[in-house]
Amino acid sequence: MKVKMILPALTEAKSPHWRPIKYSLFPPLGLATLAGYLDEDDEVEIQDEHVETLNLDDEPELVAIEVYVTSARRAYELAEHYRAKGAHVALGGLHVTALPQEAAHHADTIFLGPGEDTWPAFLADFRAGRPGKVYRSSVRTLEGIPRPRRDLIKRRLYLAPNSLVVSRGCPHHCDFCYKDAFFQGGRSFYTQTADAALAEIEQLPGRHLFFLDDNLFGDVRFAEALFDGMRGMGRLWQAAGTVEAALRPGLLEKAAACGLRSLFVGFETLDPLNLKAQHKVHNLDRDYAAAIRRLHDLGVMINGSFVFGMDEDDESVFDRTVEWAVGQGIETATFHVLTPYPGTALYERMAAQGRITTHDWDLYDTRHAVFRPTRMTPEVLEAGYWRAYREFYRWGAILRAAWTKERVAERLRHLAYAGGWKKFEPLWDVVIRTQQVSGFQPLLETVLKGWQEISREPSMAIQKIGRFGRQDVDGRAASLLDRMFLDGGTWRGRQ
Repeated sequence: MKVKMILPALTEAKSPHWRPIKYSLFPPLGLATLAGYLDEDDEVEIQDEHVETLNLDDEPELVAIEVYVTSARRAYELAEHYRAKGAHVALGGLHVTALPQEAAHHADTIFLGPGEDTWPAFLADFRAGRPGKVYRSSVRTLEGIPRPRRDLIKRRLYLAPNSLVVSRGCPHHCDFCYKDAFFQGGRSFYTQTADAALAEIEQLPGRHLFFLDDNLFGDVRFAEALFDGMRGMGRLWQAAGTVEAALRPGLLEKAAACGLRSLFVGFETLDPLNLKAQHKVHNLDRDYAAAIRRLHDLGVMINGSFVFGMDEDDESVFDRTVEWAVGQGIETATFHVLTPYPGTALYERMAAQGRITTHDWDLYDTRHAVFRPTRMTPEVLEAGYWRAYREFYRWGAILRAAWTKERVAERLRHLAYAGGWKKFEPLWDVVIRTQQVSGFQPLLETVLKGWQEISREPSMAIQKIGRFGRQDVDGRAASLLDRMFLDGGTWRGRQ
């Protein structure tokens, strides 16, 4: 059987100017996991439109497409293309689960919820010539699932090809969470065994890992066993967690001891009334500053998540949030416009209030205001969102945040990480277009480990970039690299 699996590009990922590096971070691990259920003699291909041009001239028998809200339009186009060619098209993912009737118009089969139980059931039905129209997940377990087909992943196209997921879902139920509805009808949070997760980690090459779990710390017993097992592996890794997890005695220390160097933390808002309204109760009465100090004291950088447009937010929220984040020394920040995704409690509440202004899913990208805020206009909300990004990632703000750190090496690491993430989009654009993103993995590892090596000898970083060394890039990229590391003013002049 010839099978094609597609991750369509999100609308915001196809910039006509710079290609944001965040869309070249991780391979489509969900599709690779589903591919593990196929037979050895099946011919299967995975294509990720974020990093490659799709081949639409092929003729697979079965096409599986993963659908998010802002990729829905593109996903439906691809589905209709392959249905017209006689392929059986299966759609699944968050958007399909949220709006099954919409998705069903464009598919032969749809999947609601996780696919560990439904996908193998569908494959058996498909091979028997009687595929169903709808498969709804009810059994929630990761025991016995096959390992992802990493041989199908084009590693050179990703900065973090060693991504993995060792749990599903989250133990919390925030009103605005896009993924919460995905797990209705069964357990909303469950993990692999620690032994299975450690066995998968052992097989991954290199040092760097990126856990894509929504909350790696959500099951304390599992997390402790995982971190104990990773001790001594020499890994450097990044993940997502909560303020609650950062404050839990002993757990964060175990994570840092086995290689945690960067954590995505959902602060979301500084207003407790907003937290209550969105049922993000696990952040209530938590000392954000103490959590940040604990992370930084253990050498863990922070990517803070913040959401604008909640009911208590007025026009002052943007500057207040940025000022607080910079003053706390947070290395990177991800800002969002509050978005009532279909299928969430937030959507239901706003729809009942008549506050949703559009159902153009292309605009549900957390950059546009698709509802009427209570204390500002949609235009002010969008303008404030963009201003927050500009102000947080100004060189002056980056330097001020870096200088909250006591040691020079920590300041340099902050400058490298924050600056590299947002200030060198022209360079990332060249790297992405030449399909050599993975060549920057050694540099990422160096920054995560600490900046001492580059501060001692900046040219070593260039030599460690491997296949993307200067001899392999065009003149434009080489010039950008020289300006970043060797020209004295940008990095070396700040020591």
